Amino acid sequence: MSKSKTFIVEHLDPELEEWSSLEYAAIASESQSAGVSFFLSSVPPALKLPENLAGVQGLQIEHRGVEEIYHDKKASVCLLDPAAKEELSPEDGDRFDVFLFGGILGDDPPRDRTSELRKKGFEGRRLGPVQMTTDTAVRVTRMIVQGRKPVPLDKIPFVDNPEFKVDDHESTEMPFRYVTDGKGNPVMPAGMLDLIKKDSERGFGDLL
Repeated sequence: MSKSKTFIVEHLDPELEEWSSLEYAAIASESQSAGVSFFLSSVPPALKLPENLAGVQGLQIEHRGVEEIYHDKKASVCLLDPAAKEELSPEDGDRFDVFLFGGILGDDPPRDRTSELRKKGFEGRRLGPVQMTTDTAVRVTRMIVQGRKPVPLDKIPFVDNPEFKVDDHESTEMPFRYVTDGKGNPVMPAGMLDLIKKDSERGFGDLL
């Protein structure tokens, strides 16, 4: 498992919302630190990246779709698919070189966006039964398949549906599963809490 992996998020929206840009920036930063490659594929040529993504280290932009890129190497690609029957395991780090994610994984309720990639014939694995944000899914996958000491899925510390205080009187619940840090707090992209608080009055659905 010493070979560096490639992580690809197939961008499935015509636009790139602030919510997604924070997640992608977090993935890029962590990928850079981990020494792995991170591609954002199917990016429309006319799409202007927000400031926090323009030129960010660790992010590679690809206008082609993953099906075109890996048309002759599909067996090397693992699709992280909530509908897959088999859980991702450390052994999959030996079997696959590329790990593919369909953005946006963090829909609430889930809209099965990954079905668009499932139809293309990539072999699938899942990350448990609870919905994750895109950056969490990439983080968990990297923990399982990359590095000197891969961590099995059932050994990763998670928190489900964490609540965050918006002000002195209100809180909001995030309907996703997150990896926790050493203090039991959910690991989230920089700036995400501020975005949650800013948009809480409009309702969580407006974030997506």
